[in-house]
Amino acid sequence: MITQFLSENNLLGLAIGLCTFLIIGLFHPVVIKAEYYYGVRCRWWFVVLGIIMCAVSYMVSDVFWSTLAGVVAFSSFWSVREIKDQRERVRKGWFPRNPKRAADYD
Repeated sequence: MITQFLSENNLLGLAIGLCTFLIIGLFHPVVIKAEYYYGVRCRWWFVVLGIIMCAVSYMVSDVFWSTLAGVVAFSSFWSVREIKDQRERVRKGWFPRNPKRAADYD
């Protein structure tokens, strides 16, 4: 229903672009918080989420929702690398260290 409305009004590309922008924007603070509270071991959560969302994207027939699931999937896969990079940013002092996990940064 949403896809039909967006397609008929030539808004599908814009809607997908906006949602992609919002999804990527959401993942940035999630990576920062996940690294702060859980360290790099939480990267497996992003791998699992990516695999699940790949499967969802494959199974959903609606173009809009399938595309968004694919964007979430690959944003999750990208976050695996970003978790490691975030740890380096913390080591450089660009982000605060979690005092409960101070040994992880040494």
